[in-house]
Amino acid sequence: MVSEKIVTRFPPSPTGYLHIGGARTALFNWLFARKAHGKFILRIEDTDRERSTEEATKAIVDSLKWLGLDWDEGPYFQSDRYHIYRDFIDRLLASGKAYYCHCTSEELEKRRELAKAKGLKPKYDGKCRDLGLGPGPNAVVRLKSPPSGKTAFRDLIKGPISFNNDELDDLVLWRSDQSPTYHLAVVVDDITMGLTHIIRGDDHVNNTPRQILIYQALGDPLPYYAHVPMILGPDRTRLSKRHGATSVLAYRDMGYLPHALVNALARIGWSYGDQEKFTMEELIEKFSLENVGKSAGIFNAEKLLDLNARYIRESDTLPITNALIPFLEKDGFQNLDEKQVAGAVETLKGRSKTLVDMAKAARFYFLEDFPYDPKAADKFLIPEVAAMMREIESRLENATEFTREGMESIFLAFLEEKKIKLGDIAQPLRVALTGSGVSPGLFEVMEVLGREKVLARIERALAHIAQRKKGENS
Repeated sequence: MVSEKIVTRFPPSPTGYLHIGGARTALFNWLFARKAHGKFILRIEDTDRERSTEEATKAIVDSLKWLGLDWDEGPYFQSDRYHIYRDFIDRLLASGKAYYCHCTSEELEKRRELAKAKGLKPKYDGKCRDLGLGPGPNAVVRLKSPPSGKTAFRDLIKGPISFNNDELDDLVLWRSDQSPTYHLAVVVDDITMGLTHIIRGDDHVNNTPRQILIYQALGDPLPYYAHVPMILGPDRTRLSKRHGATSVLAYRDMGYLPHALVNALARIGWSYGDQEKFTMEELIEKFSLENVGKSAGIFNAEKLLDLNARYIRESDTLPITNALIPFLEKDGFQNLDEKQVAGAVETLKGRSKTLVDMAKAARFYFLEDFPYDPKAADKFLIPEVAAMMREIESRLENATEFTREGMESIFLAFLEEKKIKLGDIAQPLRVALTGSGVSPGLFEVMEVLGREKVLARIERALAHIAQRKKGENS
């Protein structure tokens, strides 16, 4: 086994967006490397030329950056490394550990069908194995696998695993179109990049013995393997979109905070006592493969939403402000006053589950001509409150301090003088200032809006009341 400085990797195929399962694999590799002060490598496995796209590559890179999973080397692209793979093929051929096979696909299919008819495993029968053939126009290169015995390894999560070699055929390493197969490219990359630990999903367990045989044929030391159990939905079926699982960038666009998603991903199949919420520093410090469970992890979209709300609620205002501004800009608001946005965030942090929710709830702060909720306006913007609103407007205009404390004092004095309850004036003002009968605290809203906007909105509401009274009298 290798024993150098710990090196892990994340090797996505750029055939689609980065989803929950891949993101968790990337996170576990990243945490393992960071805890050991090792190296985390990003490698793009783009040998599938037909399905690999630049758009998918960019989406994967953007997803990792958004999650905060930085890499020490890469991104490397397998499509740039064919000359390296060919060198290793030549090395295997020269050592007699690999051979050219000239069997056509039609011949192979016939022999597979014949084997199945006899009740045998439909694997390659080794026809060209000892013929000493050279290269040819349609030739492939196959690994000369051991025909008997076992290939075994100790998985750092699952424990001892072994496979009978007679179940494994002489797999193709090099195709007739002069491209490497997945298994060869992966092993060569892992060797040349100095990988010490391969942490990946347990759907790769069956690939491991084949890759071990390539290592052994090359005479290179094996890395450590750790296969992470798959992710299921709350109903314990394979995770899918119906469980709310989607791409990492979709969560970003839905207004989730990156660290909330990172925290949720870390907790799928890994635990540290009863602790639910972790800082990134805590995740690095506490993460270990020993605490990764052997059974499937459960992804729960509702729990993620609740966790996101908690992160928004408990985060400092500045980072939430910086994260919210792009969502407001997407809604059409430009040249935003960062201080006012921060004030809005302060009033909405405890009421928002996502940044999309917060942006929607914050619209009234930045709209000059917002509509009134019809039910709220009919109930509270009525002629009977016009005189009170005029008087409170005058007091606010002359207030020495336009702070929530100052306004609270003004209102308490007003209520005492008029012998009324706060709701009698607060609800009409709330509708006047926000357009709705439900909002953050009235004094906090007024402080964020500032004197000029508060007075203008009261005037607008009074005009609405006057127009309504005129309509009733006509």
